[in-house]
Amino acid sequence: MTENHAPAPETVVDPRAVLKDLQTRYPVFRDFSPLAIGIDKQLFAALPDISRKTLRLVMRNHTMTTRYLKEMEKGTQRRNLDASPAGEVTDENRQHAGELLKERFKKQSAQRKAAEEASRAEARKQEKLLALTEKFGRK
Repeated sequence: MTENHAPAPETVVDPRAVLKDLQTRYPVFRDFSPLAIGIDKQLFAALPDISRKTLRLVMRNHTMTTRYLKEMEKGTQRRNLDASPAGEVTDENRQHAGELLKERFKKQSAQRKAAEEASRAEARKQEKLLALTEKFGRK
């Protein structure tokens, strides 16, 4: 009889909780410093119990924050986990971060304008209903 050794199911870990833990452990995460290329390998060595999938989610959540993108846009040095220099932030990296920020701010502005317009439309609708109620309501 053969035994079937299926891999143990991965425990579900909240990426936000892992990121908070990384921010308490490492100043580069807390300060949103530009991270070293390949820092995921350093994280795997330091935290072997974290799955690759969880770490990918954590890194995506961190590197797509507005604060991180702003630091990338103006940063010059990438940092390792111990905050030591790990290479330069290239002009291409800075430009990409700037483009992402512009897109994000443009999208937020459009959403804000749409919400304001919807609010104004609702106010006009309520004013018309009130006027009709006053005009045709029972006296």
